[in-house]
Amino acid sequence: MTDPARPGRATEASLTKRRGAQPQAPPAPSVSLLTDDDVYLFNEGTHSHLFEKLGAHLLTAEGVDGAYFAVWAPDTEIVSVVGDFNGWDPRANPLRAKGGSGIWEGFVPGASKGSLYKYHLVSRARSYTADKTDPFAFLCEISPKTASVVWDLGYDWGDGDWMSSRRERNSLESPMSVYEVHLGSWMRAEGNQPLSYLEIAPHLSEYLNRMGFTHVEFLPVMEHPFYGSWGYQTTGYFAPTSRYGTPQDFMFLVDHLHQEGIGVILDWVPSHFPNDEFALALFDGTHLYEHADPRKGFHPDWNSLIFNYGRNEVRSFLMSSAMHWLSTYHADGLRVDAVASMLYLDYSRKEGEWIPNQFGGRENLEAIAFLRAMNQEVYREHPDAQTIAEESTAWPMVSRPVYVGGLGFGMKWDMGWMHDTLQYISLDPIYRKFHHNNLTFRQLYAGTENFVLPLSHDEVVHGKGSLLAKMPGDDWQKFANLRVLLGWMYGQTGKKLLFMGGEFGQRREWNHEDQLQWDLLEFEPHQGLQRWVEDLNRLYLSEPALHESDSDGGGFEWIDANDSQNSVVSFIRKARSNDDVILVLCNFTPLPRPNYLVGVPRGGLWHEVLNADAALYGGSGWGNLGGLEALPISMHARPRALNVTLPPLSCLFFKSQGSEPSE
Repeated sequence: MTDPARPGRATEASLTKRRGAQPQAPPAPSVSLLTDDDVYLFNEGTHSHLFEKLGAHLLTAEGVDGAYFAVWAPDTEIVSVVGDFNGWDPRANPLRAKGGSGIWEGFVPGASKGSLYKYHLVSRARSYTADKTDPFAFLCEISPKTASVVWDLGYDWGDGDWMSSRRERNSLESPMSVYEVHLGSWMRAEGNQPLSYLEIAPHLSEYLNRMGFTHVEFLPVMEHPFYGSWGYQTTGYFAPTSRYGTPQDFMFLVDHLHQEGIGVILDWVPSHFPNDEFALALFDGTHLYEHADPRKGFHPDWNSLIFNYGRNEVRSFLMSSAMHWLSTYHADGLRVDAVASMLYLDYSRKEGEWIPNQFGGRENLEAIAFLRAMNQEVYREHPDAQTIAEESTAWPMVSRPVYVGGLGFGMKWDMGWMHDTLQYISLDPIYRKFHHNNLTFRQLYAGTENFVLPLSHDEVVHGKGSLLAKMPGDDWQKFANLRVLLGWMYGQTGKKLLFMGGEFGQRREWNHEDQLQWDLLEFEPHQGLQRWVEDLNRLYLSEPALHESDSDGGGFEWIDANDSQNSVVSFIRKARSNDDVILVLCNFTPLPRPNYLVGVPRGGLWHEVLNADAALYGGSGWGNLGGLEALPISMHARPRALNVTLPPLSCLFFKSQGSEPSE
């Protein structure tokens, strides 16, 4: 493949064109996949299935096999397809303009599945010429190579049972325990080589089912040039990364997970993109996808470019990308990255480094309109899927419908809970009583959104250490602290998300260049922690009281939120569908507390269904002999009470077995 021409340097072909000579090409059938409606919707900003029209599509025209190509490049004089089928000659296969749409299209005989190609662009701006990868490519060369690959998306799906039942599985009233995974470093083969999509499928599905997770969330699988970005610097918004296989291989992974009863959520990044010359940046010699003004178009945190959400065609591009992963790849949800950076014009900017909106405010009205339109389109076509916002501010109604003024997401990550809880749990227990509010503050806002409680990859990178390493104390106390942290998360309202490795106590900080420390599972403390997470998942899945009201305030009641002196909290969770009640107690100190009285809403037997201090989890073995009979005394404004042995650094779950009604 020839090297792409650098910006500002005309090629021989473009110079020939400027001198008046026309490029010579053999006659090709005239074919178009674009209807007048397609063009109208694209230019209007409402087309959501451009992946069916733009890019490279294999077909036979007038008996000739080849591929149809279409690309948006409105400020160009010449657009041609170069590839291994024409010797990378810009004169061989010029495209024609599709009216005034800004789209160039054409049929190339001889282009076939697996052909490498780029678009050769000669811009009207500054004599700019470049060879660009296809923004709509279904497959790209393995980085550091940058050509697009002609490919088809045929696949015989076998997940019909899952797809017909996923509305219930993705419901806000159903349990959702998400395992967050980076595909390249979860598990590796000999020689420290990442597993392919095909290789990881059986191992991952077996592990998820054994551990009781309901969903897996993949860090971005979309093509990205820099492996160390973990996919968050996306260049291929329609292509799964070729590092692990073909599009069909990725479809197999999703299909296999579905057939094994596991939902698939994909991280998706419409907030920014890298400035690599071969991709979207300055695509046709102008700021086509990004804002021209760096105060709106450059992201200082990530040295990347910000989409121009006010441009209709850019909205169509991004909306089509979202729909592509849901429609073509059967994704069950999209977790939208860095939503806060989209909502605020002054995000990570100092005074004078940003431009106010038309009303003088800092809200990005164009990005807000895009997010609302995108969510409406997703739920219109895929009402059984979910969109999830990673939004770190107090922006109101992120997960509320657009028609009531919300952004329209299905769920929102509770970043405040993650920050407050990790800050609290990292303290020496002797100081925790002074920071009790870090535990209890969340319930003031817990019912305002449909929350996911994340312990995500963001908290185990860039010098932050692993979850286990954040815990204070000696090794026994570190594991006990991590068990009570996880028990606290599973007891709270909100769906659950845990980054890989946290479930067995990865000791070192996550490294994307190596697999998880699976060898640690030879040791009992790590085995015990893993068993604790497995049993937490099983309880969460089996008990309606722990998941049916995850997204409303009616399923949670404090018993005692104010025992800061002992660093103990107690609360109940209630089911919607029956009278089941679960009592949760957490002791965040290493002191056992025998004869701890806690009020309960009914009498009878309360079965101790989980105890983080049990010996099988690596605990010291304190407990309540399987259950307690409620005492006929009033406590905490409740008609009955339990006399609990509260183990050190522990989380206990009790289920009411009594039939005595509440008083």
